[in-house]
Amino acid sequence: MPFPILNRRHVGALLASAALPALAQSDRPINLVVPFSPGGPTDAMARTLATALKPLLGQNVLVDNRPGAGGNIGAEYVARAEGDGNTLLFGTSGPLAINVSLYRKMGYDPVKSFAPVVQIGHLPNVLVVYPSLPVKDVPELIAYAKAHPGKLSFASSGNGASSHLAGVLFNLRCGTDIQHVPYKGTGPALNDLLGGQVSMAFTDVLTALPHVKAGKLKLLGVTSATRSHILPDTPTLQEQGVKDFDVSVFFGIVAPASTPAPVVKRLNQALITAMQQASVRKILDGQGLEMATQTSPEQLGEFIRREVAQWREVVKVSGAQVD
Repeated sequence: MPFPILNRRHVGALLASAALPALAQSDRPINLVVPFSPGGPTDAMARTLATALKPLLGQNVLVDNRPGAGGNIGAEYVARAEGDGNTLLFGTSGPLAINVSLYRKMGYDPVKSFAPVVQIGHLPNVLVVYPSLPVKDVPELIAYAKAHPGKLSFASSGNGASSHLAGVLFNLRCGTDIQHVPYKGTGPALNDLLGGQVSMAFTDVLTALPHVKAGKLKLLGVTSATRSHILPDTPTLQEQGVKDFDVSVFFGIVAPASTPAPVVKRLNQALITAMQQASVRKILDGQGLEMATQTSPEQLGEFIRREVAQWREVVKVSGAQVD
């Protein structure tokens, strides 16, 4: 998705040549904290941006993996850091929206503890079902589920995971009673779906796509508000009549709340310029990322507030809680 800029190439060059030299404010490296282990999609995206940022900022940008507690450990570390622009969080839906309702104890507040910098984009999920299920689209799935209450089941990677909460939201929006079956990770959940032990699952597009192409899973829809560029012919659940259903993993960069507004603005400009580079966009597109079209700090802040409110409702209905 293109950024709302009249001439991306010329404006990007202007930012790189004129505005960004002022960013070289410190000899210290910037720590871009990823609150998950190395090797996952969040880590890969962060490393792509870190490499692109170095020449723009005139500083080394180091990816600092601090996994644990669903992303809370890394997020709390950044929330407590000095607001000098040298410590940033590459956050996702968990630590920036869901966990505040899911965990009994939190060492930070996703709204009050951070200064939003920029939204990177989102990774859509898809709704897939076992091939023998006699439905071809989402309206037929809803009708079948209502005609057979309690018969269908959905797999998730664990209680409180986004794949669990997506199913809870689906039941909430559609008035269905599809049973939740939690697993210890995406792999075991997908294996049982492929074997027909469960009826359906909400999972990320890149994980599901090979099985859909092989005919081992049936693809019914995309769970984000807009279609995926990887699956342009697959309608969203909203297009198929499920109102207010937007479930995807979003990615955004935030700084400690004490970070001055001019520093946030400079970082925002550098990150936008990095994301506009053709080489960066190619890598992120290949990872399934839908690039953000709203990239101001204010827009990210408002987005986080909306996400916190939505997932508070869903977590309450789910009954999920983590000590």
